[in-house]
Amino acid sequence: MPVTTVRSVRVLTVDDQAVFRAAAHDVIAATPGFEAVAEAASGADAVTLAQALRPDLVLMDVRMPEMDGIEATLQIVAAGGRPRVLILTTFDLDEYAFAGLRAGASGFLLKDVPPNDLLTGIRAVAAGDAVVAPSVTRRLLDSFAHRLPQSAPAPGELDAALSALTAREREVLDELARGLSNAEIAEQLVLSEATVKTHVGRILAKLDLRDRVQVVIFAYEIGLVQPLQA
Repeated sequence: MPVTTVRSVRVLTVDDQAVFRAAAHDVIAATPGFEAVAEAASGADAVTLAQALRPDLVLMDVRMPEMDGIEATLQIVAAGGRPRVLILTTFDLDEYAFAGLRAGASGFLLKDVPPNDLLTGIRAVAAGDAVVAPSVTRRLLDSFAHRLPQSAPAPGELDAALSALTAREREVLDELARGLSNAEIAEQLVLSEATVKTHVGRILAKLDLRDRVQVVIFAYEIGLVQPLQA
């Protein structure tokens, strides 16, 4: 019987603090199923190495010289291809987490996260999931709503943006935008979780979005949902 080889998750670690960067790099390198491909001390180096090495994931700090992690994330995501970005922040509800998600990151973790949680987060994002719950994304967007475009969508613009979706997919999108999990959506719409997962995958493909976090941001930016009032 042939043996199936599982490819390691290839990670580029980016942080201007040498001690933290080396520690994260060493944890990744020492763990089976992971490969620490390189380290970078600036956003500019991160963009260059991401293009050259095509890692599965870029573990990205935000406060760095030359080019910060937000701009680096924008450039890496815009270039397309394999790399996904996992932002490292100091606080879970701060402007850097918010900016990182809007730039195209698939999630964020606190910098003091335990090593096992760091590895779990890396594995999840590399597999196409988002490590930050959509409900947290919703709270972030509510907290920083003043940074979102203020103009309402033009007549017909919302319908045009969603024209590719079926009626059921639109219902699932509405619940995703509220920050609900697959289980919660299944209960709300009286569907199986497997069916919800299928709908979520089709929504991502049709709207050209990378993950559930980007769905929530998309919903805010087109006016599908409105920020909660304080």
